[in-house]
Amino acid sequence: MSAVVPARSVSINAVAPAPSFAICLAAFNGTPWLDEQVASILAQEDVAVTLWASVDASQDGTEAWFDQAAARDARIRLLPHGQRFSGAAPNFFRLLREADFSTCDYVALADQDDLWHPDKLRRAVEQMHTHRADAYSSNVVAFWPDGRTAHLHKAQAQRPWDHLFEAAGPGCTYVMRRALALAMQAALRAAPAATAGIRFHDWFAYAFARTHGHTWHIDDRPGLRYRQHLQNELGAHRGWRALRHRAGLLFGGDHLDQARRIAQASGAVHLPAVRNTLFGGRAGLLRLALQAGACRRRRRDQAAFALACLWLAWRGEAK
Repeated sequence: MSAVVPARSVSINAVAPAPSFAICLAAFNGTPWLDEQVASILAQEDVAVTLWASVDASQDGTEAWFDQAAARDARIRLLPHGQRFSGAAPNFFRLLREADFSTCDYVALADQDDLWHPDKLRRAVEQMHTHRADAYSSNVVAFWPDGRTAHLHKAQAQRPWDHLFEAAGPGCTYVMRRALALAMQAALRAAPAATAGIRFHDWFAYAFARTHGHTWHIDDRPGLRYRQHLQNELGAHRGWRALRHRAGLLFGGDHLDQARRIAQASGAVHLPAVRNTLFGGRAGLLRLALQAGACRRRRRDQAAFALACLWLAWRGEAK
């Protein structure tokens, strides 16, 4: 007769700790939205969060709002007030350089005016584990004050070089493993001037990750409600006015100028394929036009990109 083996008791100490997050939030004149947004971040399910905030010098009491919030909740940490950044990207670059990522498992980015779904971060961890990814982003649902909503689809299949020409979706959906965040932080600290003139911190982060061999998963399920209002620096980019603006940036060469700056700052400039295209003069633009399918995720963006490269080559505006 075999001996009866007593059931093994499980100690509460054996339960895995909740994944910990450092959330980087850049703010500027944000008091109309901060109550709801910060509450949605601090209420994330099954994770531990520390919210790092950097406030661009504001006129509406945003600094005081954060001072009071940090006094009430130890999870809110503030970088010193008083700096002027004149844009979201420099403010986010400051956060990525100066926030403490040494004890967290993941780093996430946050805008000041969205509404996070309660399972946003838990879902990100699950998806990164399932897809063995080092970083994550997702679709979003844009919403307007008049009640309109729109599902913004960013989860098209990634292409070999898309990271050099577009972001992986809105930066407010980004989540990175600590190792990637620390590598990015080290690079930004070593060359703080390298990001001067870069207007898209999310595009840079995606380019840095992919350039350095980190895998990225783009989730087709929205993780937040993406608020649209008159003060949006970057928004949903819908409608004819937004389309005309994007076309002007693309065909005027500004988009490729940003791509070159990001390639330099992310380290991609050292790759022969990048030097022979983005930095290859008129011939490089012609090569890019032929390789448009590898440079953008959506077909319509591929077509527009190819036409813009041909137009700029014809005008002799290559650099």
